[in-house]
Amino acid sequence: MATTMKAAILHGREDIRIERVPVPEAEPGELIVRVGAALTCGTDLKVFRRGYHARMIVPPALFGHELAGTVVESGEGVTDFSPGDRVVALNSAPCGQCYFCQRNQENLCDDLLFNNGAYAEFIRIPARIVAKNTLHIPDHVPLEHAALTEPLACAVHGFEDSRPHPGDTVAIIGGGPLGLMMVHVAALAGCEVIAIVKHDGQVEAAQQLGATHIVQTSSVRKAIQQTRALTPKDRGVDIAIEAVGVPEAWQEAVELVRKGGTVNFFGGCAVGTHVTLDTNRIHYSDITLRATFHHTPAICRKALDLIAGGRFQASAFITGHAHLYELNRVFEKLMNRSSEIKTAIVP
Repeated sequence: MATTMKAAILHGREDIRIERVPVPEAEPGELIVRVGAALTCGTDLKVFRRGYHARMIVPPALFGHELAGTVVESGEGVTDFSPGDRVVALNSAPCGQCYFCQRNQENLCDDLLFNNGAYAEFIRIPARIVAKNTLHIPDHVPLEHAALTEPLACAVHGFEDSRPHPGDTVAIIGGGPLGLMMVHVAALAGCEVIAIVKHDGQVEAAQQLGATHIVQTSSVRKAIQQTRALTPKDRGVDIAIEAVGVPEAWQEAVELVRKGGTVNFFGGCAVGTHVTLDTNRIHYSDITLRATFHHTPAICRKALDLIAGGRFQASAFITGHAHLYELNRVFEKLMNRSSEIKTAIVP
């Protein structure tokens, strides 16, 4: 194996450089994986725009976190994986010991370990992620489909956290990758899905992925009116899930639900953001407000099973392919609201 590799290094705001760096070596408990596919992600796009992520990455640093590939080296003590195994390695792993882990809230772990470096020829998988959150990929599942496991786990977690029932009417605000995943997950669960989107490409994608109704508008007021009109006596939806991450959409979600309904603030807003909500409506309409962050090892396994089962339309989410040296162009295209959902970067 070569001693150096090509990798994307984030140096700051909108500054990614493809550089030659040493190929990592496996320490005890670790794996080295040859990256077969690394997917673009809304979180990576935000990091590209801002130049950092307070919890995940401080430049200069290796970049990217959605990947699948093939094990090329296993460190001392690794018994579950061998060179040649096809694996998806998740981007984090909880400690298993803290207050939150002990209460089955591993997504809130006090020592949540993150890993970056998917936009490269090889990536080192830390021992904790090897032990807790690295999964074998079934032979029939393409690597680029398996790489969807991490974002799908977030979508599954958010959907299940909303306490849905088959037949519920679920409104999902946002037609980005995670919003569309949420549409598909809700449809597969037997819900009547209303997708609230802005762009033509999002309309087509939401229809393909199982949305029962489409509300296409950039006006919050119109979105509320049109969505409520799709429910009996304009009473509102059973569940409203915000998947954009802007204050206006959080406020919109509260106005979409019926009495006794549930709102999930799934999209993360910028630090320091505040919203104003109608406390009278929330209280006297008995509305439940929830917010779901990240995923857990159990949810990640459920997501890969969903992909492997065949009902999940994985190919619909991979709408482009590019080489590593094209990464800057890909992100610039995504910043201009391209119709691409996810691009598979093939090192």
